[in-house]
Amino acid sequence: MANPLILREGDPPRLVELRRPVADALAAAGVVQVALTDRPGWWEVTPGTQIGVVSVAGLQVVIEPKIDINRLVFLMGYARRPDFWRDDRVLLDADADLPEALADAFVRLARRALEQGLLKGYVTVDETLAVLRGRVREADQLRRRWGRSIPLEVRYDEFTVDIAENQVLLAAVERLLRTPRVGVRHRAGLQRLRLQLGDVTAPGRGGVRPSWTPSRLNARYVPALELAELVLAGHSFEQRVGELVVSGYLFNMATIFEDFVTVALREAFRPFGGRSRLQYRTHLDEAETVPVRPDFVWSAAGVPRVVVDAKYKAEKPAGFPQADLYQMLAYCIRLGLPVGHLVYAKGYEVAREHLVQNAGVRIIAHTLDLDADPDVLLKVLTSLAGWMRQAVGKPAEGISREE
Repeated sequence: MANPLILREGDPPRLVELRRPVADALAAAGVVQVALTDRPGWWEVTPGTQIGVVSVAGLQVVIEPKIDINRLVFLMGYARRPDFWRDDRVLLDADADLPEALADAFVRLARRALEQGLLKGYVTVDETLAVLRGRVREADQLRRRWGRSIPLEVRYDEFTVDIAENQVLLAAVERLLRTPRVGVRHRAGLQRLRLQLGDVTAPGRGGVRPSWTPSRLNARYVPALELAELVLAGHSFEQRVGELVVSGYLFNMATIFEDFVTVALREAFRPFGGRSRLQYRTHLDEAETVPVRPDFVWSAAGVPRVVVDAKYKAEKPAGFPQADLYQMLAYCIRLGLPVGHLVYAKGYEVAREHLVQNAGVRIIAHTLDLDADPDVLLKVLTSLAGWMRQAVGKPAEGISREE
């Protein structure tokens, strides 16, 4: 296979020589922007906010994050379970690309989890049997077997390895085995894990992921399970474009940033009481035909007092270069708040304050340094939450309480 094309998310366009079908396939997949140049066979390839790897016609395109991989994993993990990801709990190889680093760490943690054998637990099984086991499901028996005594519709508890924890590990193994850029060394380790999990039912692709809860019984599994959840959070896809098949494994930095900031703010506002809402659903107009959904709203005594939108980078659609400000102004007017907050990743926007004319609304843009250590990052957001609370003004008249 040819050398990979290595890009870095958010970087300016890069001149790359590509065959026309390959360029069309990459453009159709929507992973990078591809533009034709005056030079035949050469294209301008511009990475966006997605990171990971894409493979097409023997070419692998690797899109690296701007931040350290371990910091990236912390952001993803904290947004999912803040009580576990308080620092760099899982260390990845910072010199490897993302899929390879995830595979390396996952194999290591999963082996450690399975050293004492597979975890077992009780699961409830509904089955049709010729003999009684457990108890009869009377409603099903009457509906399906009216007038017949056998077979029986029964329900029983079975002590088995086919439990949610093992199913999650197996799902992560299968995902990594399908992922480009996972090398032979890691594939061998993943295959061994798959053999160990041979009696476990693999969740169907695209199906509902099994849920699990940390406990004393599964404590040795927790680090591997947490990393497995992050592996499964990546977007794995395969699509045909003309005669070519494009496959990839990607994460969206904008989504990672938004999830982290909103969850971290929710944790930071806990000491103040009130109620924090993520993806707050409401409507801009009285007829409720224009839905709006701020990323984060904190309410006190049932009244919205703080509104925040997390933006990895400023959105600047054609004709609306200040779209973020218009959006926040709409939120403030709808919620009756004199102050609205935008939180950007440092380097994509500058911290500043805007006083909207004739509206009495301040929109404050904050920036967050994602290269900071996890404890520093969380302290910054805790301080920011305290400052936001102090900056709360009196709600406008007529603003209703939350439903």
